Amino acid sequence: MGSGRREFVPKGFGIVAKKPPCSLVMSAKIPVRSSNDSYINFGESPDNQINNQMGRFMDTLAIILLAAGKGTRMKSDTAKVLHPVAGRPMLFYPLKTAQAFSPQKLVVVVGHQAGQVEQVFSNEDLFFVRQEQQLGSGHAVAVTEETLRGFAGTVLIMCGDVPLIRVETIKRFLNEHRQCDATVSVLTVNLQDPAGYGRVVRDAAGTIQRIVEHRDATGEQRRIREINTGIYCCQASFLYAALKNIEKNNDQGEYYLPDIIHLAVKEGKHALAVLTEDFQEVTGINDRIDLAEAERVMRERILKQHLQDGVTIIDPASTYIDYGVTIGPDTVIYPNASIRGKSAIGSNCTVDVNCTIIDSIIGNRVYIKPSCVIDASRIGDSVSLGPFAHLRPQTVVEEGGRIGNFVEVKKSRIGRGSKANHLSYIGDATIGEGVNIGAGTITCNYDGKTKHPTVIKDHVFVGSNTSLVAPVTIGEGAVIGAGSTITKDVPGGSLAVGRTRQTNYEHWYPVSRKKREGGAPDKGQS
Repeated sequence: MGSGRREFVPKGFGIVAKKPPCSLVMSAKIPVRSSNDSYINFGESPDNQINNQMGRFMDTLAIILLAAGKGTRMKSDTAKVLHPVAGRPMLFYPLKTAQAFSPQKLVVVVGHQAGQVEQVFSNEDLFFVRQEQQLGSGHAVAVTEETLRGFAGTVLIMCGDVPLIRVETIKRFLNEHRQCDATVSVLTVNLQDPAGYGRVVRDAAGTIQRIVEHRDATGEQRRIREINTGIYCCQASFLYAALKNIEKNNDQGEYYLPDIIHLAVKEGKHALAVLTEDFQEVTGINDRIDLAEAERVMRERILKQHLQDGVTIIDPASTYIDYGVTIGPDTVIYPNASIRGKSAIGSNCTVDVNCTIIDSIIGNRVYIKPSCVIDASRIGDSVSLGPFAHLRPQTVVEEGGRIGNFVEVKKSRIGRGSKANHLSYIGDATIGEGVNIGAGTITCNYDGKTKHPTVIKDHVFVGSNTSLVAPVTIGEGAVIGAGSTITKDVPGGSLAVGRTRQTNYEHWYPVSRKKREGGAPDKGQS
């Protein structure tokens, strides 16, 4: 389904049917909760009704996800379904919804940049079918016939560019389709402004007759506010027979999947329109505006779940948390925090303002002070970081460690209770327990060609403004004098001082001043 305004009119989740009299009203909103499969499982019922009933679909359901479109209006070299929504590719969300039903077969139709899409989702248990020519939605479904040959159950058709669809909605749609013994069903929604969408045309009795695309619709049909979402349920035997009879006598010269509704009606078969109330949920992504709106809605869902799970988020409007991030109770997130990728934060932590956390594991009772960047790192319990600390990939800070302001750490392990509080760079280093790294300390790990390791054993004291030229090892309990350049290993328990002897030149200031001003020094001065 394409983009459009976000208003919706109807209340309830109902249908208009020809036979049998299926007039159930389904308007209940089921809250979300966390699950073992992923941190957010949108649309799961508290009493697990949905999960308990999934099993009966397994042997009789196949799902087709349409993901072949180029997405011209995205104006991008990236396939539309690979554009991220809350940190995951757009296609991830409808795919996850489909997988919740454990279908007998799950088929993804790919076309534009098919290889890239297949690579991103190569670990999923699904079948890829390529639509080499983009000849319309009907053609996209038709190319799956060989993959589903011999399947005689229900085929659910979903869209890869509809990331907000919930498991609950699809579950109810499938139930309506089966309870009403329909041959083909379509999920529909009413819009205040339906311009650009296919209209659902009904007869006087309210039974669906056809779907007409906006550009092919008459003036009267364009006044219809009920539109097609692009989500269908069909009997497999009917679907592939009907697709062979679709013609492309329309404005775009394409094979339209919605035409199967009219073909079913012509053959006297039972066509069903199932009306949902939530337009936002079934909105397709066609351009960057739609993408931004989907991002907003998805992040609101994610933030709401964390709030319900006991996380304090001071300003949700300025907080960005990706799908799949886990956060323990009593953790406080301050404004302008961005928590991305496969990050996990423990309980009783504080993430202060302007922090960015990417693919990192944070323990319990960690205080992350303002303006820290933590990337692909592991932080133990009761650690203090920042402000203005930068932890680059493969950094480990063990329990009780302290990384202070303007300290950069890269590919290093900081032992229990060790600290680097000020203005230091630690790279390719292994630091033991109880070590103090003085202000201005640098591990000189790069010789212009190769990175070399620095090893600092337990209870070492490194004085301020020290350069440790790797490869070098500092033994347990050693002390490094401030201002030293250390180029050789230091034995445990030793004091190492690597600096030149101080020399004072008296009367230097007057002499140097005369030279700077171009004059000769006074007599007797040297």
